[in-house]
Amino acid sequence: MFARLAILPYAIVSYAVFTASFLYALGFVGNYVVPKSIDTSIDVGAPANLGEAIVVNLLLMSLFAIQHSVMARPAFKRWWAGSLPIACQRSTYVLLSSLILLLLFWQWRPIPTPIWQASGITAWLLTGVHWLGWLIAFASTYMIDHSDLFGLRQALVALRGAEISGQSFRTPLLYKIVRHPLMLGFLLAFWATPEMTAGHLLFAIANTAYILVALQFEERDLIAEFGATYQDYRRRVPMLLPRIFGAPR
Repeated sequence: MFARLAILPYAIVSYAVFTASFLYALGFVGNYVVPKSIDTSIDVGAPANLGEAIVVNLLLMSLFAIQHSVMARPAFKRWWAGSLPIACQRSTYVLLSSLILLLLFWQWRPIPTPIWQASGITAWLLTGVHWLGWLIAFASTYMIDHSDLFGLRQALVALRGAEISGQSFRTPLLYKIVRHPLMLGFLLAFWATPEMTAGHLLFAIANTAYILVALQFEERDLIAEFGATYQDYRRRVPMLLPRIFGAPR
C-alpha cells in the first residue's frame, strides 16, 4: 500500500517537470520570454565557435533521441519490469525525457547566422503556422489519452490496487487524417518561423530526421501490438501529410 501511495506523488512530480519543460520549449523554439532560447543566450563572454556549437548541439539532441527511443521499445520495457513497477514506468520515462530537454535548453549553443527573415504577411503566416503546430501537438495528446501518455492514469490505477490494462486502438479526430498528428504538430512548430537562423535550422533538420526514423520503430511496434487492424489503418491514413487528393493507399 505504501508503494502504491508513493507512485502517485512521483507521477505528479514527473508531470510537473514535463509541464515546465514543455512551457520552456514554447519560448525556446519561438524566442519568446525565456532567458535563453534557440537564438539567444544569457552566457557572458565570447560565443562558442561554430564547430563547438554544432558538436554540442548534435550531442544534446542525440542524447534525447537515444533515451526517447530506447526506453519506448517493448524490449526495454520488459527488461526493466523486474526492477521498476509498471505503474511508474511511464512517469520515469516522462521524467527522464523532460530532464534531458531541460539540459538541452540549458547547454544549447545558439548559431545566430541568418538563413531567412520574412516580414509582413509572410511573417504573420509563419508565426500562425508555428502556433498551430504547438496547438496540434498538445491537442493530439488529449485525443488519445493525455493521462496515460504522461503516466498519471497508471499511477491512479495502481492506487486503487487494480491491474493496469493496455489501451485499445482508436483513431479519434485528427488521427483520422494522419497517423501521427503529434509529430506533425512538432514539425510545423519547428519549421514555421519568420526568422530562421543556422542554429534553428540545425535543430529543425536533426529533429525531423529523428522523427522520421523514430516513427518507423513506433509503427513496427504498433503493427506487432494491433496486427491487421493497424495494417489496415496504415493503408487508409497517411503518416504525416494529410491526403487532399487521391484514393487511399
